[in-house]
Amino acid sequence: MYEYFRGKITGVTPYYIVVEVGMIGYQVYVSNPFRYQVDEQNEKKVYIYQAVRENDITLFGFWDLNEKTIFVKLLNVSGIGPKSALAILANDDHQGLVTAIDSEDIGYLTKFPGVGKKTAKQIVLDLKGKMGEKLAQKELIGQQDLEISAQAGSNQYLEESIAALTALGYTKTEVKRISKQLAQFSGNSTDEYLREALRLLINK
Repeated sequence: MYEYFRGKITGVTPYYIVVEVGMIGYQVYVSNPFRYQVDEQNEKKVYIYQAVRENDITLFGFWDLNEKTIFVKLLNVSGIGPKSALAILANDDHQGLVTAIDSEDIGYLTKFPGVGKKTAKQIVLDLKGKMGEKLAQKELIGQQDLEISAQAGSNQYLEESIAALTALGYTKTEVKRISKQLAQFSGNSTDEYLREALRLLINK
């Protein structure tokens, strides 16, 4: 079982990133691919969870150990699969997630794609009081990790963030509900647009 990869990020898509380790490119599914930047010169540590099924081996990646820990705990909940767990992790407020579970905030949990009331109640039942101590403060992402070159005035960031929302499992109706507000947002990267979109979806 892998703990982490230390390699070069050679590809970023709305669904996954490509991490090159030892001249081999690994397809790694992450909650927010656009947090990463293609960089074939420098190496990045990506924490890894390997899921093995009868006819499939899938790699899931995480920005830090906090994300990986939460992901593994979510997978132990009946009704939560990898895609739903990644969608939950895409919301950067992980401490808020822990608080929602401990306070039995079902409304908060059902705003994630693939999580109905039954599953939300199961999350609370299985994980309330079991998420550990307060999560360590997440590493600040350097500006160099957020900047993606693009022509001024381009809607590339908006389009990519919408594609990422679809990859996470949000429906066209849910995306349409926030599209006008998101179009008015002024961000400097796809990551910023996606974070704003997730904030709007959770707070609606």
